[in-house]
Amino acid sequence: MSMYKSGLDMLRCALRSTSLWKCDSFILTQTSLCYKSRSFAVSSQLERKSTQGHTLKQARYYCQSAEDVQIKQTAASTETNELPDKVEKAPFYTHLQNCLCPTDVLDTLKKFPASQQHVSSIFSRMWESSKRMTDEQRRCELQLMFEHPLFEEVCERAMTEAWRMRSEDLAYTLLASVNLGVSQNTRLVQTLLRVVQERLNQFDIRSLSVLASCIREMENSRNVQALREALRLLLKDRIPEIQSVVFLQSMMRAVGKNSPILLKKQLATKALSLADEFSPPNTQYMFSSLAAMGLNFKPLLDVCSKKIAENVHEFPFGRLLSVLKSCHELHYRNYTLFSSISEYVANTFDMWSNKQVILLLVTFENLSFRPVILLDAFAERIIQRSNSLTLKDLLSVLKIFSLLNHDLKEKKTEFLASVTMVLESYLPKLPPTDLLKAVHYLGLLEHFPRAPLEKLLQKDTLDQLLQKAKQSDKIQRWLHTLDLFLRLDKPQLPPSLTSVPELHITVPAHEVKVNQEVLSAVRSIVGTDALQDNVLEQSIYLIDCVITLPHQTEETSALSAEECARRIAVFCAPPTSFCFGTTHPRASLAIKLRHLEKLGYKPVVVPVLELNSKTEEEKIELLQKLIFPAQEPTGTQEIPNNRPKAE
Repeated sequence: MSMYKSGLDMLRCALRSTSLWKCDSFILTQTSLCYKSRSFAVSSQLERKSTQGHTLKQARYYCQSAEDVQIKQTAASTETNELPDKVEKAPFYTHLQNCLCPTDVLDTLKKFPASQQHVSSIFSRMWESSKRMTDEQRRCELQLMFEHPLFEEVCERAMTEAWRMRSEDLAYTLLASVNLGVSQNTRLVQTLLRVVQERLNQFDIRSLSVLASCIREMENSRNVQALREALRLLLKDRIPEIQSVVFLQSMMRAVGKNSPILLKKQLATKALSLADEFSPPNTQYMFSSLAAMGLNFKPLLDVCSKKIAENVHEFPFGRLLSVLKSCHELHYRNYTLFSSISEYVANTFDMWSNKQVILLLVTFENLSFRPVILLDAFAERIIQRSNSLTLKDLLSVLKIFSLLNHDLKEKKTEFLASVTMVLESYLPKLPPTDLLKAVHYLGLLEHFPRAPLEKLLQKDTLDQLLQKAKQSDKIQRWLHTLDLFLRLDKPQLPPSLTSVPELHITVPAHEVKVNQEVLSAVRSIVGTDALQDNVLEQSIYLIDCVITLPHQTEETSALSAEECARRIAVFCAPPTSFCFGTTHPRASLAIKLRHLEKLGYKPVVVPVLELNSKTEEEKIELLQKLIFPAQEPTGTQEIPNNRPKAE
């Protein structure tokens, strides 16, 4: 039996018995973040030999759960900028800077053996060199790196020297190893995590920023969870020390959405105190930083919105899109910000491709904002160059224009003809779901082209959709709306159909309650005999109350015979039924108005937001003007196209 000279020799032997980094497969996926790469799939060999690598299981944990977010650009640029300063000190760094791939870095170690000071630079340079490669090149190069005989030696050296590294080097080594695809289940990463936990109180703001960048991309193991919670607790005492906007945004991203609301507001308040120092990029990153925390801090968002609106021409397309997406995530709306972005893109319209314009318009639609000038400009391009639209583009265009209920006025006929021609060109290869989606959007615009409708109403196509509707609520709603189109709008049916097909689609019961304030005010105007409340039409259209006017009485003698004969449907509409900043109805409200008219009602829309701000007398006066406009010429109900309102 072999004898060990010391306990340290025995520990080293046990550590060598478990692979430091061995991977069974090499799977790497590039994502939209330029510095982000997912880990390689790692074998479970570590778990099977857990008894041999027992030293890592004795790590202490500070907590049980937490959340973290990342900022890597600052970390990467800092490490890269420091390398030239080291070149003058040692020839090793000169050769390291000239390495173009991870294996070049490892080959350099044959000439210059790594010392304690070199470990962090080695890992950082391997990561830095791999970022500039294509996906395929990176996959191959990282596979070669893992198979290189010196890579395991470097990993072992990093484990040995981790306890003596500076805090900054320790953070950079962990960041680089994770981004190189080294699984966090390996002893290398677990050792680094253990050392970071032990020395976290010694980390300065820069090191904490690098650490936050790293652990966000890591899986939620016990060590990572403990580190995240410890980092969050440490920030409470470090906020006053932060004077850099970039580092502050790093910390905001690090705390995560599950952090205490008090900590989030402390960070946001600190950011607001530094608002005068914000550069244009700082304002954009502040939106994404607040989104990472899940905090809608309106004073800070208003300041950033104003700065972006005033300097919108300084921002590239990607940053403007990122701002809008953060607004959607934070449920934040700012009419001035949205208008300035849409007007800027409309004024420089020739600069932008179809893809860019569609991405922007889809985001605006998610925000319920209708950029009138931009929509008109894009419609004109579609009319002139409709053949440039792909199928995906076409479906997005139909969705945008229909859900925003955009009125192209004299251009509407040309626009619908252009998109219909494109749709018919894709009909032979159009899946049933996409066909239903396209017909649904066109139906919202009250346009029913014959060829798509004929294909949709074929028995085989409907049978497939009815089967899918059992698993999809969205398809079920689309089929129900299609049934309403066929029965109420009564489009011309294909020659093969003699009657409207029975779809037998039912939708969930309506959960919206009748507005009692409106009901009480209407009773005071017309009495109870002519009033019927809580009417549900077509199993989907809720009417708060229906007023049935008598034919000719002293009270209604001033009204026309047509008004006396029709029923008046009074219903409330929440702010979500209108495009943001206006009282222009969105698709759901527009189709309800259209179909109620088809059913013989005179619809009267009562905006809830406007009603809530009035006294009882003012509510009665408003409803009187809306229901009986002939009695008050100045009180006709108007739905303007683009009138800014309070948020």
